[in-house]
Amino acid sequence: MRQYVNIQLISKIAGINIESIITNNSKSIIHSRGINISGNKKIEVRNIVKIFGRSPQKALSLLEQGASKQEIFEKTKQNVGLYDVNFDVYEGETFVLMGLSGSGKSTLLRCLNRLIDPTDGHILIDGDDIASMTDKELIEARRKKMSMVFQSFALLPHRSVMDNVAFGLEIQGISKEERYEKAQEAITKVGLKGYESSRTSELSGGMQQRVGLARALATDPDILLMDEAFSALDPLIRSEMQDELIALQHKLKKTIVFVSHDLDEALKLGDRIAIMKDGFISQVGTAEEILMNPADDYVSEFVAGVDRTKILTAENVMKRPEPVVSINSGLTVAMQLMKKHGISSIFVVDPEKKLQGILLIDDVVKAANEKKFLKDIMITDVPTVSPDTPIRDSIPMIAESNFPLAVINENQKLMGVIVRGSILGSLIMKEDEHNGNT
Repeated sequence: MRQYVNIQLISKIAGINIESIITNNSKSIIHSRGINISGNKKIEVRNIVKIFGRSPQKALSLLEQGASKQEIFEKTKQNVGLYDVNFDVYEGETFVLMGLSGSGKSTLLRCLNRLIDPTDGHILIDGDDIASMTDKELIEARRKKMSMVFQSFALLPHRSVMDNVAFGLEIQGISKEERYEKAQEAITKVGLKGYESSRTSELSGGMQQRVGLARALATDPDILLMDEAFSALDPLIRSEMQDELIALQHKLKKTIVFVSHDLDEALKLGDRIAIMKDGFISQVGTAEEILMNPADDYVSEFVAGVDRTKILTAENVMKRPEPVVSINSGLTVAMQLMKKHGISSIFVVDPEKKLQGILLIDDVVKAANEKKFLKDIMITDVPTVSPDTPIRDSIPMIAESNFPLAVINENQKLMGVIVRGSILGSLIMKEDEHNGNT
């Protein structure tokens, strides 16, 4: 049976019972961190096909006729791993390949560094086609351009943490002093300082995965390929590792391609997500795009029941910040604006539209009679959120506040205003859209 999210808080905001409107699967999701996907393309995947078997052309012919993966296997014994896969990954982006077992996500990840050779298509890394590289060029790209973190850790049990982390640098022929220095930096980044001399077999699963991540970071690659990297960990440790990866990515800004079969993990980590089925990509988009506008019935069923208050952000529900009053204006101007627009409070901004505070109508009327100035009665302790704050984090703030919620950017500029009806109205609208109602 589905649970319902924040019913008391939303009901407190709206003053009504809305249990029939909003559903929740009770799991934590973090919204995309706003990578600029109009920036530099780091990875370009074009028309990738992978057929497992000795006669791929038979399978390709049937695919072009519209046969399913299962039908092709029954007729030809060829297994369709990937077909006509296209997407781009941008510099600094965390791109998640998401799907159930057998969807092709791990096969696709391994095609990116040619641990699996694609049957057809092109994979461009910084414009260079890895699918056509010589063995020498491929080795160089693997050593310097990209690193991989495996689900099974893939550590060397007879070596210390330091030597495991330095292993990739050792293969590159880097001197012991230099590789240990770089390995130490990576060990510190993942929180394993003090464990340099420990054997990996002495560490917990979570710590072993940190070693694997440190080893991948030690070579300072542009691209991290992570195949179900946290799937073998206990739920609590897994959540902690997800949080630490987000924190690391915020500092390092690597390009990450992360494979997961867990929707919550994908939504938490991914700037964008590609949902796969039977070797095809059903949809690529941000968490919000996929949840609010699923491309087909498969995606719709895949994301059914996800709590939209965790995905929609302040930017999605805010209203234009109008009217506002300048801090250089008088109380009469503030009073006229509130009267004209039928509001009981108004935000105060400076000439650059930076938020200074809020005025309440009762205070303005009283102060006008007492001949006070705007700055004398302005309330400066105003609740604020950033545009990318999930609605679920805004609900308690607006429920407990007597004022509208101000949405400000990193420069304190007022971007929008959230009133109690904004959240409720947006949730109802999105739920209706999801259900196909007008």
